Amino acid sequence: MKLEGPDATRVSGRLGCSDNVCWTATPELVDMAVKAPEPVPLTLACDPQNVRIDLRRTAIVVIDMQNDFCTKGGWVAHLGGNYEIDRTPIAPLQNLLPGLREAGVPVIWVNWGNRPDLANMPPNQLHLYKPTGTGIGLGEPLPDHGAHVLEKDSWAAAIVDELKPEPNDILVDKYRISGFWDTPLDSILRNLGVRTVMFAGVNTDQCVLHSLTDANFLGYGCVLLEDCCATSSPAFCTEATIWNVKKCFGFVTDSLRVLAALRAEGAVNASTTSNTSNTSNTSNTLAGDDAR
Repeated sequence: MKLEGPDATRVSGRLGCSDNVCWTATPELVDMAVKAPEPVPLTLACDPQNVRIDLRRTAIVVIDMQNDFCTKGGWVAHLGGNYEIDRTPIAPLQNLLPGLREAGVPVIWVNWGNRPDLANMPPNQLHLYKPTGTGIGLGEPLPDHGAHVLEKDSWAAAIVDELKPEPNDILVDKYRISGFWDTPLDSILRNLGVRTVMFAGVNTDQCVLHSLTDANFLGYGCVLLEDCCATSSPAFCTEATIWNVKKCFGFVTDSLRVLAALRAEGAVNASTTSNTSNTSNTSNTLAGDDAR
Protein backbone atom coordinates (compact mmCIF):
# COMPACT_ATOMS: atom_id res chain seq x y z
CA MET A 1 0.00 0.00 0.00
CA LYS A 2 1.34 3.41 -0.95
CA LEU A 3 1.37 5.93 1.88
CA GLU A 4 2.15 9.62 1.69
CA GLY A 5 2.24 12.33 4.33
CA PRO A 6 2.29 11.77 8.11
CA ASP A 7 0.87 8.24 7.87
CA ALA A 8 3.92 7.19 5.85
CA THR A 9 6.25 7.80 8.80
CA ARG A 10 4.21 5.44 10.97
CA VAL A 11 5.14 2.40 8.88
CA SER A 12 7.52 0.35 10.99
CA GLY A 13 11.12 1.16 10.12
CA ARG A 14 10.31 3.78 7.50
CA LEU A 15 11.65 7.32 7.78
CA GLY A 16 10.25 9.92 5.41
CA CYS A 17 6.96 11.35 4.18
CA SER A 18 7.23 10.17 0.54
CA ASP A 19 8.18 7.04 -1.36
CA ASN A 20 10.48 9.26 -3.40
CA VAL A 21 12.68 10.30 -0.48
CA CYS A 22 12.83 7.90 2.45
CA TRP A 23 15.11 5.70 4.52
CA THR A 24 14.36 2.53 6.42
CA ALA A 25 15.80 1.70 9.81
CA THR A 26 16.24 -1.47 11.86
CA PRO A 27 18.35 -2.07 14.97
CA GLU A 28 21.09 -3.39 12.68
CA LEU A 29 20.92 -1.11 9.60
CA VAL A 30 19.84 2.31 8.38
CA ASP A 31 19.21 2.03 4.64
CA MET A 32 19.80 5.35 2.86
CA ALA A 33 19.66 3.68 -0.56
CA VAL A 34 15.97 2.73 -0.68
CA LYS A 35 15.00 2.30 -4.30
CA ALA A 36 12.78 5.12 -5.52
CA PRO A 37 9.56 4.30 -7.36
CA GLU A 38 9.69 4.04 -11.13
CA PRO A 39 8.70 7.22 -13.01
CA VAL A 40 5.14 7.68 -14.23
CA PRO A 41 5.70 9.76 -17.37
CA LEU A 42 3.05 12.12 -18.70
CA THR A 43 3.45 14.20 -21.86
CA LEU A 44 1.81 17.62 -21.68
CA ALA A 45 0.96 19.89 -24.58
CA CYS A 46 2.61 23.17 -23.56
CA ASP A 47 4.08 26.33 -24.99
CA PRO A 48 6.74 26.96 -26.19
CA GLN A 49 7.43 23.19 -26.24
CA ASN A 50 5.65 20.07 -25.10
CA VAL A 51 7.06 18.60 -21.90
CA ARG A 52 7.23 15.15 -20.36
CA ILE A 53 6.84 15.15 -16.59
CA ASP A 54 6.95 12.43 -13.96
CA LEU A 55 3.64 12.32 -12.10
CA ARG A 56 5.38 10.75 -9.10
CA ARG A 57 7.61 13.81 -8.83
CA THR A 58 5.12 16.57 -9.65
CA ALA A 59 3.04 18.81 -7.39
CA ILE A 60 0.54 21.59 -7.97
CA VAL A 61 0.89 24.79 -5.95
CA VAL A 62 -2.32 26.85 -5.69
CA ILE A 63 -1.67 30.41 -4.52
CA ASP A 64 -3.88 32.87 -2.65
CA MET A 65 -7.35 31.59 -3.54
CA GLN A 66 -8.49 33.34 -0.37
CA ASN A 67 -11.57 35.26 0.72
CA ASP A 68 -9.67 38.54 0.89
CA PHE A 69 -8.91 38.31 -2.83
CA CYS A 70 -11.78 36.29 -4.24
CA THR A 71 -14.93 36.89 -2.19
CA LYS A 72 -17.46 39.67 -1.69
CA GLY A 73 -16.73 41.26 1.67
CA GLY A 74 -13.01 40.59 1.39
CA TRP A 75 -10.19 43.10 1.36
CA VAL A 76 -10.04 43.54 -2.43
CA ALA A 77 -13.77 44.19 -2.56
CA HIS A 78 -13.40 46.70 0.28
CA LEU A 79 -10.75 48.54 -1.73
CA GLY A 80 -13.09 48.68 -4.72
CA GLY A 81 -11.03 46.17 -6.70
CA ASN A 82 -12.39 43.54 -9.06
CA TYR A 83 -12.56 40.50 -6.82
CA GLU A 84 -14.83 38.72 -9.33
CA ILE A 85 -12.01 38.31 -11.85
CA ASP A 86 -9.96 36.54 -9.18
CA ARG A 87 -12.76 33.97 -8.91
CA THR A 88 -12.30 32.76 -12.48
CA PRO A 89 -9.78 30.01 -11.54
CA ILE A 90 -12.34 28.36 -9.26
CA ALA A 91 -14.20 26.37 -11.93
CA PRO A 92 -11.06 25.07 -13.72
CA LEU A 93 -9.52 24.09 -10.38
CA GLN A 94 -12.70 22.30 -9.32
CA ASN A 95 -12.36 20.17 -12.44
CA LEU A 96 -8.59 19.69 -12.34
CA LEU A 97 -7.74 19.01 -8.70
CA PRO A 98 -9.73 15.75 -8.33
CA GLY A 99 -7.91 14.32 -11.35
CA LEU A 100 -4.50 15.34 -10.04
CA ARG A 101 -5.25 13.88 -6.62
CA GLU A 102 -6.39 10.62 -8.23
CA ALA A 103 -3.12 10.53 -10.17
CA GLY A 104 -1.17 10.91 -6.92
CA VAL A 105 -0.07 14.52 -7.45
CA PRO A 106 0.20 16.44 -4.16
CA VAL A 107 -1.97 19.56 -3.89
CA ILE A 108 -0.22 22.35 -1.98
CA TRP A 109 -2.13 25.47 -0.97
CA VAL A 110 0.14 28.49 -0.44
CA ASN A 111 -1.66 31.44 1.16
CA TRP A 112 -1.05 34.62 3.05
CA GLY A 113 -1.26 33.69 6.74
CA ASN A 114 0.33 36.53 8.65
CA ARG A 115 1.09 36.54 12.36
CA PRO A 116 -1.37 38.62 14.41
CA ASP A 117 1.55 40.70 15.70
CA LEU A 118 3.10 41.10 12.18
CA ALA A 119 6.46 40.56 13.87
CA ASN A 120 8.10 39.24 10.68
CA MET A 121 6.61 41.93 8.45
CA PRO A 122 9.04 44.81 7.74
CA PRO A 123 7.88 48.35 6.95
CA ASN A 124 8.38 47.99 3.20
CA GLN A 125 5.86 45.15 3.12
CA LEU A 126 3.39 47.05 5.28
CA HIS A 127 3.74 50.01 2.93
CA LEU A 128 2.91 47.77 -0.02
CA TYR A 129 -0.56 47.23 1.40
CA LYS A 130 -1.03 50.65 3.00
CA PRO A 131 0.88 52.98 0.68
CA THR A 132 -0.50 56.28 2.00
CA GLY A 133 -0.39 55.27 5.64
CA THR A 134 -4.17 55.41 5.90
CA GLY A 135 -6.96 52.94 5.28
CA ILE A 136 -7.06 49.23 6.13
CA GLY A 137 -3.82 47.31 5.75
CA LEU A 138 -2.44 43.93 6.77
CA GLY A 139 -3.85 42.56 10.02
CA GLU A 140 -6.46 45.29 10.40
CA PRO A 141 -10.18 44.52 10.72
CA LEU A 142 -12.50 44.86 7.77
CA PRO A 143 -15.45 47.13 8.52
CA ASP A 144 -18.26 44.78 7.48
CA HIS A 145 -17.43 41.83 9.73
CA GLY A 146 -14.17 42.51 11.57
CA ALA A 147 -12.06 39.80 9.91
CA HIS A 148 -8.39 40.76 10.00
CA VAL A 149 -6.82 41.22 6.57
CA LEU A 150 -4.76 38.16 5.52
CA GLU A 151 -4.22 37.12 9.13
CA LYS A 152 -3.71 33.41 9.83
CA ASP A 153 -6.91 31.61 10.87
CA SER A 154 -9.15 34.59 10.02
CA TRP A 155 -12.07 34.39 7.59
CA ALA A 156 -10.18 36.87 5.43
CA ALA A 157 -7.24 34.49 4.92
CA ALA A 158 -9.34 31.34 4.52
CA ILE A 159 -9.47 29.52 1.19
CA VAL A 160 -12.74 30.16 -0.65
CA ASP A 161 -15.56 27.76 0.19
CA GLU A 162 -15.66 26.38 -3.37
CA LEU A 163 -12.10 25.05 -3.08
CA LYS A 164 -11.93 23.47 0.36
CA PRO A 165 -8.68 21.50 0.78
CA GLU A 166 -8.85 17.73 1.14
CA PRO A 167 -7.38 16.05 4.27
CA ASN A 168 -4.21 14.93 2.45
CA ASP A 169 -3.54 18.34 0.88
CA ILE A 170 -0.69 20.43 2.28
CA LEU A 171 -1.15 24.02 3.51
CA VAL A 172 1.70 26.53 3.66
CA ASP A 173 1.49 30.05 5.07
CA LYS A 174 3.41 32.77 3.25
CA TYR A 175 4.43 36.28 4.23
CA ARG A 176 5.67 37.82 0.99
CA ILE A 177 4.58 37.92 -2.64
CA SER A 178 6.75 34.84 -3.21
CA GLY A 179 5.61 31.62 -1.59
CA PHE A 180 9.22 30.53 -1.07
CA TRP A 181 10.50 33.45 1.00
CA ASP A 182 10.70 32.59 4.73
CA THR A 183 8.43 29.53 4.34
CA PRO A 184 8.93 25.73 4.39
CA LEU A 185 7.67 25.32 0.80
CA ASP A 186 11.04 24.38 -0.70
CA SER A 187 11.74 21.85 2.08
CA ILE A 188 8.30 20.29 1.64
CA LEU A 189 8.76 19.93 -2.12
CA ARG A 190 12.21 18.40 -1.69
CA ASN A 191 11.01 15.96 0.97
CA LEU A 192 8.27 14.88 -1.42
CA GLY A 193 10.88 14.33 -4.14
CA VAL A 194 9.17 16.89 -6.40
CA ARG A 195 11.01 18.11 -9.48
CA THR A 196 8.14 19.68 -11.47
CA VAL A 197 5.68 22.22 -10.08
CA MET A 198 2.42 23.33 -11.66
CA PHE A 199 1.30 26.82 -10.62
CA ALA A 200 -2.22 28.20 -10.24
CA GLY A 201 -4.00 30.96 -8.34
CA VAL A 202 -3.94 34.74 -8.02
CA ASN A 203 -2.60 37.16 -8.93
CA THR A 204 -0.97 35.91 -12.13
CA ASP A 205 1.53 38.75 -12.40
CA GLN A 206 2.34 39.02 -8.70
CA CYS A 207 2.27 36.16 -6.19
CA VAL A 208 1.94 33.43 -8.84
CA LEU A 209 4.70 34.80 -11.05
CA HIS A 210 7.17 35.50 -8.27
CA SER A 211 6.60 32.10 -6.65
CA LEU A 212 7.16 30.52 -10.05
CA THR A 213 10.36 32.47 -10.72
CA ASP A 214 11.76 31.54 -7.31
CA ALA A 215 10.94 27.90 -8.04
CA ASN A 216 12.79 28.23 -11.32
CA PHE A 217 15.83 29.70 -9.57
CA LEU A 218 15.75 26.77 -7.13
CA GLY A 219 15.92 24.29 -10.00
CA TYR A 220 12.32 23.12 -10.33
CA GLY A 221 10.64 22.63 -13.68
CA CYS A 222 7.77 25.13 -13.76
CA VAL A 223 4.43 24.83 -15.59
CA LEU A 224 1.95 27.71 -15.44
CA LEU A 225 -1.72 26.69 -15.77
CA GLU A 226 -3.07 29.72 -17.59
CA ASP A 227 -6.80 29.14 -17.10
CA CYS A 228 -6.24 28.38 -13.42
CA CYS A 229 -4.72 31.83 -12.84
CA ALA A 230 -6.19 35.33 -12.79
CA THR A 231 -5.36 38.93 -11.95
CA SER A 232 -7.16 42.21 -11.53
CA SER A 233 -4.18 44.02 -13.04
CA PRO A 234 -4.39 45.49 -16.57
CA ALA A 235 -4.30 43.01 -19.45
CA PHE A 236 -0.72 43.80 -20.43
CA CYS A 237 0.45 42.43 -17.05
CA THR A 238 -0.79 38.95 -17.90
CA GLU A 239 0.56 39.23 -21.43
CA ALA A 240 4.00 40.08 -20.06
CA THR A 241 3.81 37.29 -17.48
CA ILE A 242 2.92 34.63 -20.03
CA TRP A 243 5.61 35.87 -22.41
CA ASN A 244 8.29 35.83 -19.71
CA VAL A 245 7.33 32.41 -18.36
CA LYS A 246 7.61 30.92 -21.85
CA LYS A 247 10.81 32.81 -22.59
CA CYS A 248 12.72 32.50 -19.32
CA PHE A 249 11.09 30.53 -16.53
CA GLY A 250 9.16 27.50 -17.76
CA PHE A 251 6.16 26.40 -19.77
CA VAL A 252 2.50 27.35 -20.15
CA THR A 253 -0.49 25.05 -20.52
CA ASP A 254 -4.05 24.86 -19.16
CA SER A 255 -6.31 22.53 -17.19
CA LEU A 256 -7.98 21.07 -20.28
CA ARG A 257 -4.67 19.92 -21.73
CA VAL A 258 -3.55 18.46 -18.40
CA LEU A 259 -6.79 16.53 -18.02
CA ALA A 260 -6.61 15.32 -21.61
CA ALA A 261 -3.09 14.00 -20.97
CA LEU A 262 -4.19 12.26 -17.75
CA ARG A 263 -7.09 10.57 -19.56
CA ALA A 264 -4.87 9.55 -22.49
CA GLU A 265 -2.45 7.82 -20.10
CA GLY A 266 -5.24 6.20 -18.09
CA ALA A 267 -4.07 8.03 -14.98
CA VAL A 268 -7.63 8.99 -14.02
CA ASN A 269 -11.10 7.59 -14.45
CA ALA A 270 -13.29 9.26 -17.06
CA SER A 271 -15.87 10.09 -14.38
CA THR A 272 -13.31 12.10 -12.43
CA THR A 273 -12.73 14.47 -15.32
CA SER A 274 -16.10 14.42 -17.07
CA ASN A 275 -17.04 18.03 -16.27
CA THR A 276 -14.32 19.79 -18.24
CA SER A 277 -16.18 21.53 -21.03
CA ASN A 278 -17.17 24.65 -19.09
CA THR A 279 -13.86 25.70 -17.60
CA SER A 280 -13.14 29.40 -17.63
CA ASN A 281 -11.62 31.15 -20.61
CA THR A 282 -7.84 31.22 -20.46
CA SER A 283 -7.81 35.00 -20.75
CA ASN A 284 -8.57 35.86 -17.12
CA THR A 285 -7.58 39.52 -17.02
CA LEU A 286 -9.64 42.69 -16.83
CA ALA A 287 -8.41 46.20 -16.24
CA GLY A 288 -8.67 46.97 -12.55
CA ASP A 289 -6.94 47.91 -9.35
CA ASP A 290 -3.59 46.36 -8.56
CA ALA A 291 -4.83 44.05 -5.79
CA ARG A 292 -1.89 42.17 -4.41
